[in-house]
Amino acid sequence: MNVSGRVAIVTGGGQGIGKSIAEKLGSYGADVVVVDVNLEKAQAVADSIKQMGRRTMALKVDVTSLKECEEMAEAVFKEMEAIHIVVNNAGITRDGLILRMTEEDWDAVINVNLKGAFNCTKAALKYMTKARWGRIVNIASVVGVMGNAGQANYAASKAGLIGLTKTIAREFASRNITCNAVAPGFIETAMTDALTDKVKEELMAKIPLGRLGGASDVANGVLFLASNSASYITGHTLNINGGMAMQ
Repeated sequence: MNVSGRVAIVTGGGQGIGKSIAEKLGSYGADVVVVDVNLEKAQAVADSIKQMGRRTMALKVDVTSLKECEEMAEAVFKEMEAIHIVVNNAGITRDGLILRMTEEDWDAVINVNLKGAFNCTKAALKYMTKARWGRIVNIASVVGVMGNAGQANYAASKAGLIGLTKTIAREFASRNITCNAVAPGFIETAMTDALTDKVKEELMAKIPLGRLGGASDVANGVLFLASNSASYITGHTLNINGGMAMQ
């Protein structure tokens, strides 16, 4: 699964799953642009990839702004001379039951998780279509497949992302651009580390494999979809959830 010489943009790349994806792509030969709202964290990840001998950039971008995404793509192309891979990983949660969820909480999650992916993809496609090559990977969620009480905004944003993935796949297949999604289940992060043992046990009881996933599990899926090994796969959602949701 070689991505050597490819230029990849990873949004939300400053920590967690995004950090793992960025470092995985770098370790397999890609030059990586780490995008995050926290420039300090993005720079730390970029520095770690630079130590692998790869070219890197760290950029602070508000993905809800199409203008900022277009400026990002322009800056990346000017510096790196190509955009081959885009991983739309930036995402937030603002949980609450529907009757208690504010309009602001709904809009914030949809804007980052769904509109942000649209903005970054649209900005990058300008360069991918000219090159007639591209790999777009959207990070969805098991919640977008199953739904989840208390996460109407998050579930809708991730289900929407799966629909967006299929549409991009159909629109740009003729340009040799593939678009796929990865739908992680419950992954070990700082958030899950804070859960009590009892809650973790209840959670893992719902997972056939009986354990939480790791960020590296998601990163491996992204690496595959971004590589030439997945050149005949497009419009697909890869479930990485330990069997929690099966399609």
